[in-house]
Amino acid sequence: MAQQERAVRTRRAVLEGAAEVFAEQGYSAATVADILKSAGVTKGALYFHFDSKEALARGILDVQTEQRLPTREIKLQELIDVAMTVAHRLGADPILRAGARLSSDPIGRKHYGSAWPMWVDLLTGILTEALRRGETLADVVPRDVAELVVSSFNGVQLYSHLETNLQDVENRISLLLKYLLPSIAAPAILVRLDMAPDRGARVVEEDGLAPAMI
Repeated sequence: MAQQERAVRTRRAVLEGAAEVFAEQGYSAATVADILKSAGVTKGALYFHFDSKEALARGILDVQTEQRLPTREIKLQELIDVAMTVAHRLGADPILRAGARLSSDPIGRKHYGSAWPMWVDLLTGILTEALRRGETLADVVPRDVAELVVSSFNGVQLYSHLETNLQDVENRISLLLKYLLPSIAAPAILVRLDMAPDRGARVVEEDGLAPAMI
């Protein structure tokens, strides 16, 4: 059991170290030497868990959506909570920052993939249930909206990253939702939704959410 726990901790250290490097340098510029230094592990320990830089990138992408949020009475609030908690955690969570950068790399993603389809699937499920419950307008197509949210979120977070190093990302995502939700939510539901800039911080604090799972 102790050996298994050490293996889990080592794998976590490797992924977090790689995420720090990928988030700062991007996939192409990152080297295994940089990742070893960041992770504080031996080359043998790294290659025991991941046999290449490409495998490391896939490992980081695979855990992007593993943090499950508490269920809400209103499903559209769950969609908001996903967006706002990710926005809140981006600045402090290298796994999420690396996932965003890796997913938007037009060259690297041809080798290791992207987290965007996983986010689209997650939001499509939420929106499908919201439609079934009558929380959305009748003509809403869940996957279309999910793709719109994911693509818009990534554009906003990239803009925030380049302009303010993510200092205003929560405000910007809140504005995105403020202008997007009226086009899909039923009026009676819309007035009950909490899209405030501090929504993500409150959800993390109130529900005791851990950092991204690895």
